[in-house]
Amino acid sequence: MFLKVGKPRPYIMLIPLIGMGLFIGLYFLAAMHYPGGSWNFSDDNGFSFLNNYLCDLLDDYAINGEINSARVFARAGLGILCFSLILLWFYLPQLFETSSVNLIIMWLAGQLALVITVFLASGSHDVILRIAGVFGVIALITSFVELYKIRLFNHLRLGTLCLIIFFINYYIYETGVFIKALPVIQKITFSCFIIWFTSLDIYLYKKLMSDSNK
Repeated sequence: MFLKVGKPRPYIMLIPLIGMGLFIGLYFLAAMHYPGGSWNFSDDNGFSFLNNYLCDLLDDYAINGEINSARVFARAGLGILCFSLILLWFYLPQLFETSSVNLIIMWLAGQLALVITVFLASGSHDVILRIAGVFGVIALITSFVELYKIRLFNHLRLGTLCLIIFFINYYIYETGVFIKALPVIQKITFSCFIIWFTSLDIYLYKKLMSDSNK
């Protein structure tokens, strides 16, 4: 098998699902503990779904100048999410029938993107985001090729939608066009990716269960 990655026991693929659930829960807790302030309204109280970015929860200080008590929950959530998705992406080649150069690129790019993303709270947000984004796009496009080969068209369509929304995010972020809408679009993007990763994980879990019963 590809890179000699052994086939995991099916229950291992439940870990990413649990991790994504914990990420959502921890980010809700972080939002509840965020002191306040957004880039549109610096004196706001609490976290605003319409005006705050998810990354605001990671910073040492809230935008209103107070110590950000949300950061503990947000950073824990980010770490758990990245670990969970690294595990998913590590075993994702098990979905595909044959090894290929494209599959190796998909595997490596995905791992690199997720490891780099862990450092979003390091203070170099923009640099980390751009580097992780490049590897992430490579991982997505190469995964689309593999999904097409095995005719998982629903997963392919959802993944393509995620990529399109990601590019919309990037365009707005770099140009400032419709910048006030970006916090909401960012959350929609995160939601789409979580749904896509969940669907891949469940499909892989079912495949491993089927293989183990043969």
